[in-house]
Amino acid sequence: MRILFADPLDDHRIDRLRKSGHDCVVKNAGAEELPGLISGFDALVVRSTKVTADVMAAGDRLSLIVRAGAGTDNIDLPSASAAGVYVCNVPGRNAIAVAELTIGLLLAVDRQVSDGVADLRAGRWNKSRYAEAEGIFGKRLAIIGLGDVGLAVAERAKAFGMPVSAVRRDGRSSTTQSRIRSIGIRLVDSQEELLADADVVSLHVPKSPDTVDMVNPTFLSSLPDGAIILNTSRGDVVNEAALLTALDTREMRAGLDVFPGEPTEGSTSWESPLAQHPSVVGSHHIGASTRQAQESVAEGVVEVLTAFHCGEPKHCLNLVLTTGDTQRLKVRHLDKVGVLAKVLNVIGHHGLNVQQMQNQVFEGGTAAVATINVHGEITGGVLEELATLDEVIAAGRAG
Repeated sequence: MRILFADPLDDHRIDRLRKSGHDCVVKNAGAEELPGLISGFDALVVRSTKVTADVMAAGDRLSLIVRAGAGTDNIDLPSASAAGVYVCNVPGRNAIAVAELTIGLLLAVDRQVSDGVADLRAGRWNKSRYAEAEGIFGKRLAIIGLGDVGLAVAERAKAFGMPVSAVRRDGRSSTTQSRIRSIGIRLVDSQEELLADADVVSLHVPKSPDTVDMVNPTFLSSLPDGAIILNTSRGDVVNEAALLTALDTREMRAGLDVFPGEPTEGSTSWESPLAQHPSVVGSHHIGASTRQAQESVAEGVVEVLTAFHCGEPKHCLNLVLTTGDTQRLKVRHLDKVGVLAKVLNVIGHHGLNVQQMQNQVFEGGTAAVATINVHGEITGGVLEELATLDEVIAAGRAG
């Protein structure tokens, strides 16, 4: 494959890809430049660079976009899906790094670390002020978003003696449920119940229509006065005006790694009422930026690219696995050239649209079985017509 890396990745991993026969081009590119660069590339790897609809339009060979991280809000997923471009991510690889910073921000808020450092560097000794910390042992932590990061935060908070709670939700994997039990996270029935009992709330959710401005006046009114807000997810999750009001009027404090309207450049001038508020300890959206995390993410990117090259998209976010009225057809057939074309011709003749298809050959190379998910009803007429094909051994509906 010909792969464009629009953001830096570990040189060692890129060299491994080159040794495997891939043509790797590394070019730090902004969103405006990408459409002019993407022609001729099969795959694109980005971290924070925005991938717009213009990239899909210009990508004459583009079939895969890999986000070197977990979130994909910098990628135009609808445009990628419309162009038939796989969008894959690397989940969980930077969870520990983000969790470490989350706990670091909590400690920094409680112990006024940033203000204390500033005073020392300015030649001021003020022990009486900085001896007023409460401590975090026994403080009740509410976690919103029990993904890899949220669970990693919970594990570390437990080590500090903090009771941890989250909202009960259907559909969690057995692995997640096992970790919840192992950590000892208390599950409650509603967000209102969760917040009412929280000394600290930590946000670990992706940016989506459901989460933008989630921390709004209603959310904040559910918290006790003096609560601490931690956000290492996305800046737009917090309504800036609402949080500023709570900081000014309710003795709340915040530890923030992300901010609404934060710069996309690595280094620039920027002023923010929230980032500069005296009750906020902030960092520069660097939650995942440890050497350990970046090496792990880079390894994950190599795994995704290698799997895709072998025909198995990994961590793909824009594939529909099933639709509500999908039916599955299994066709056992002789392993001969053109058989599947005949099968698909029958399916199309009956107005069925193929959603997914897999063909596996049996040992010896004489026979194979095709499993085909179709949109529409597999009628008796479909099966009867398939049975008339000389190369078809048997055809039927599958579970």
